Amino acid sequence: MFDQCLYFNTSALARRLEREWTEAFEPFGVTPPQGFMLRAILDRPGMLQRELSDELSIARPTATRALDGLEARGYIERRRTEGDGREVAIFPTAEAVAIKRPLNDASGDVTARLKKQMGGPAFVDTVQKIRKARSVLD
Repeated sequence: MFDQCLYFNTSALARRLEREWTEAFEPFGVTPPQGFMLRAILDRPGMLQRELSDELSIARPTATRALDGLEARGYIERRRTEGDGREVAIFPTAEAVAIKRPLNDASGDVTARLKKQMGGPAFVDTVQKIRKARSVLD
């Protein structure tokens, strides 16, 4: 019935992937969106909140809620920028830096498992097609 429905199939896939990354990030006390956000912050300390929202393709209020959770867990701190007091830069705490490698490894393990299940070329092709669809629809 829904074989050709982009919404149905991508939503079903998203739910399945959510379970995978929820399990992977559970030891760190973060949700998948928070886990990917923290990985981005660890990769680019001092990133502005608007840059983070753009990089993750999420609305700023969504980013704010996820950042609130990361801040409550002691993983990030927000600092007002000197040039424009309205802008906020995000920095990882020492606690976040300490889990950088295990966090990246946990995510990498999920990716490796999915690649194995799907087959490497099929996995890469699927990701490329999804990225292309996203960019076309933006």
